[in-house]
Amino acid sequence: MSGANLSVTDLRRAARHPVDFPVIVEHYTQGDLNLHVCNLSAHGFMVDDAKELARGDRVIIRLPVVGRIEAYVIWTRDERAGFQFERIIRLDDFMAIIDTLQPNPRLRRKR
Repeated sequence: MSGANLSVTDLRRAARHPVDFPVIVEHYTQGDLNLHVCNLSAHGFMVDDAKELARGDRVIIRLPVVGRIEAYVIWTRDERAGFQFERIIRLDDFMAIIDTLQPNPRLRRKR
């Protein structure tokens, strides 16, 4: 099985949580890139500094709890880009990631 099987519509329905997460990703052709993840869902994430990325690019990102996971750029606009994970993150793992990245409970979405 190659790549995730989610449609963009499915991804847009996923609950997105605002985060402030600077990360170094491994890009398959450009090497290590510094990116800033500004929101996250169990299906993917968005960065707000994606000037070096194009639709279809693949990266490996390291997240708390789940470790390394591959993601694909599914859209770009201005300096933002949306990524889809190769697989959906399990709900309990995702909630643990959010708890790690959003230590202030007032910033977290209602569960």
